[in-house]
Amino acid sequence: MWLCNTKGSSGFSSSSTADEVTEGIDASGLTAIVTGASSGIGTEMARVLALRGVHVTIAVRNMAAGQKVREAIVKEIPEAKIDVMELDLSSMASVRRFASEFNSLGHPLNILINNAGIMGTPFKLSQDNIELQFATNHLGHFLLTNLLLDTMKKTYYKSKKEGRIVNVSSDAHRYTYREGIRFDRISDEKGYSSFFAYCKSKLANLLHSYELARRFKEEGVEITANSVHPGVIISNVFHRRGCCIGLANKLDKYVFKTLQQGASTTCYAALHPQVKGISGAYFRNNNIAKASSKAMDADLASRLWEFSLNLVKQNGDDS
Repeated sequence: MWLCNTKGSSGFSSSSTADEVTEGIDASGLTAIVTGASSGIGTEMARVLALRGVHVTIAVRNMAAGQKVREAIVKEIPEAKIDVMELDLSSMASVRRFASEFNSLGHPLNILINNAGIMGTPFKLSQDNIELQFATNHLGHFLLTNLLLDTMKKTYYKSKKEGRIVNVSSDAHRYTYREGIRFDRISDEKGYSSFFAYCKSKLANLLHSYELARRFKEEGVEITANSVHPGVIISNVFHRRGCCIGLANKLDKYVFKTLQQGASTTCYAALHPQVKGISGAYFRNNNIAKASSKAMDADLASRLWEFSLNLVKQNGDDS
């Protein structure tokens, strides 16, 4: 990818890889969870974090695929510390089960990367009767984060090392429904658009980070929460959906990112010293970028938090 690859103030650009943005970083002693790491950029995130010394738990729906990822990473990096745990973000029961099992292990948690997601699906309800893209991309991660916060805070207070939460969003957050989040029609099939619903879930990721950052600042705990746009990844967006493959293949190296480039901004936000103390920000191409006005709306962020909290409480009382 060579279009718009001018280096920003960080010294990195859209063409920088995850290996490059973390070069020289020793993250030994840190522990991370990466959701959706059984394929695509999630796998690359897990590999690069492990390469830098992080003890990584990959949270996946498909345990067989997760084990293959673990085996591949360990084959390349024999000293890598990789655990595989089952997690289906579209199911609150699965999220609660995962969090309970992880917390019971007694592991510290320095980094949480909320990466897993689905895109452009036909209208469908989750097991909890919530529109599937919103349930998977936002609500599952919202619940997961809440259930892991005590562990992250304990880790910070014990180690005095800054904790980091990274929500993988998208520039698509700019193209949501006119009202942004349709609180009164969150799971309404009438008027459903698979594209706008995806964009809505990505806006929710940004608002989640914004509200987390505000709460951490108010509490005085050194945990940051940021969102990233990974870029358009050719294998994930076009090949998986089977559209425009011929054109996409021709444009691939000029416009779209490789997996190594697509994972870079998340790894930068999760590990780089330049990001220390930065919270509530939006990163694109390994630099801070400007999000939409809706994504920076404090009232909307607060309303989404309370709305999400009520949804998860309706399906359990432990968050």
